Amino acid sequence: MSVSPPLARRLVHTRLVHFEGYAREDGLYDIEARLIDTKPEPLTIEGEGRWEAGAPIHGMLIRLSIDGDYIVRAVEVRMDHMPHGECEAARAPMQSVVGCSLRKGWRAAIEERLGKVRGCAHLRELLFNMGTVAFQSLAPWTQGQRGEQPPAALGGCLAWDPRGPMVARIYPRFHIKPDA
Repeated sequence: MSVSPPLARRLVHTRLVHFEGYAREDGLYDIEARLIDTKPEPLTIEGEGRWEAGAPIHGMLIRLSIDGDYIVRAVEVRMDHMPHGECEAARAPMQSVVGCSLRKGWRAAIEERLGKVRGCAHLRELLFNMGTVAFQSLAPWTQGQRGEQPPAALGGCLAWDPRGPMVARIYPRFHIKPDA
């Protein structure tokens, strides 16, 4: 798969985002997310400081510890690089997601607890996607345990359409025959 060749351009910003899911020995799971922002040229933010080319402007890590029911049991946040001193204060409110479910309502729970000035936009962006990473990470272990329940992804995208051919092939008991 390819896209058309780009027009002449120059790099102005790089954001690296990395997610990993781990099964722990104690039966819980850790979902980790890292974000690093850099610029290819020096950056000065008036009143805040100067960053050399390639130096991290943002460098953040979130670890969610969740159980097999996708409930957040603990959250840890590291902010090694941030452009403003006030950013550090966004770590404490992150504890408000402990007890939340990464299943239905995860994005709404994030917005309710950490939206706008209650949290950090970068950390929220990571949290949103950590729900998907949790499903990808736990699916091999939880599908067998939840065999009588529909898969969590059912109805979540085109491939998982309950009326579609993939669901008919892989989960026929949850397939809904299309109207004739």
